[in-house]
Amino acid sequence: MTAHLRGTANQDRFPAETERFRRELLAHCYRMVGSAHDAEDLVQETYLRAWRSYAGFEARASIRSWLYKIATNVCLTALEPRRIRVLPSGLAGPHDAPDRPPSHVAPGEVSWLEPLPDRWIAPADDDPAATVIARESLRLALIASLQHLPARQRAILILREVLAFSAAETADILGTTTAAVKSGLQRARARLGELEPEAEELLEPTDQRARALLDGYIAAFERSDAGLLEQVLRTDATLEATPFREWHAGRVNCIHMLDAYVLGAPGDWRMIATTANGQPAAIVYYRDADGAFRANGIVVLAPTVTGVSRVIAFHADPALVAMFGFPDVLAD
Repeated sequence: MTAHLRGTANQDRFPAETERFRRELLAHCYRMVGSAHDAEDLVQETYLRAWRSYAGFEARASIRSWLYKIATNVCLTALEPRRIRVLPSGLAGPHDAPDRPPSHVAPGEVSWLEPLPDRWIAPADDDPAATVIARESLRLALIASLQHLPARQRAILILREVLAFSAAETADILGTTTAAVKSGLQRARARLGELEPEAEELLEPTDQRARALLDGYIAAFERSDAGLLEQVLRTDATLEATPFREWHAGRVNCIHMLDAYVLGAPGDWRMIATTANGQPAAIVYYRDADGAFRANGIVVLAPTVTGVSRVIAFHADPALVAMFGFPDVLAD
C-alpha cells in the first residue's frame, strides 16, 4: 500500500515537472522530422513513454535531458522507415524552361517539408532572447538542409549546436560515446556547409521592413499586379512551391512564372499575414467558381534588408491552414 501511494504521488507530480518542456520538445521533434503534424504525434508519444517510466526516474540526469533522450529516440525510431522530407529545390536544379507551366508531383511520390506555426513554439515567458534563438534554429532553409543529414548526425548536430547539450550529455541521450558524438558533429557540420554555404541574415518578422515586404507580396497577389513583385523580390530571389516539381531562380523568372500561371485576375487571391518558422508568412485563399475564398495553403518569405530572397509556398493543402488556426472558408 505504501509503495502504491508513493508511486501515485510521483505520477501526480509528472505534469508539473514535465509540461513546461512541451513547446521546446515540439520544436526539437520538428527539427528532426520536418513535419509539424508528425512532430505533434512524436511529442505525444514522448510524454506517454515518459509518464509510463516516470516512477523509475532516478534523477541521475536533469528532467529536461531525460525528456530529450526519450524524444530523440522516439524520432530516430520514427525516421527509420521514412523518406526524408524535402522542398522542390531538394529534388533538382532550378527550372530552365520558364515558358512551360509547373508540373505536379504525383501523390505519394515525395514527402514534402511542412511549415511550423510560430505560435506552437513561442516561449511561454516571452523572453525576447529565447524567441530569437528559437526562430533562428527553425528557419525553413535550415530545416530543409537538416533533413539531408543522416538521422543520427542530425540528432547530434541539433543536440550540440542548437540545444547546447555537452558531448557527454549527447552521448548519453544517444547511447553512444563522446568520441562518436564529436566525430558525428564534425561530419554533420561539413555536410551542412555543403548544403547551405551562404547563410543569410534574415529580418525578424516584427521588423517593419519585413512587414512591408510581406504587405507588398500580399498586395501583388490580391491586385494581380506583377509590377509590385519587382519592389519586393531581390534580383537573385528564388521561388518554389509544393506540390510542384519545378522551382525558379532569379526575379525575372519568378515574376514571369507567377504572372503567366498564378496571379490570375484581381480579387482571385486573398491572404492573411501570420508567421511561420520565425519568418513572415501569409495564409492563402483562392476564390472558387462559386465565389467563395477557400483555403489553399501557406506562403513563407525570407526577408532581408535588400528584399525577399526566397519564397516558399505550400499549396493545395487546406490542412495546413487549419493547423495555423484559420478557417477553411474565408467569410467576406
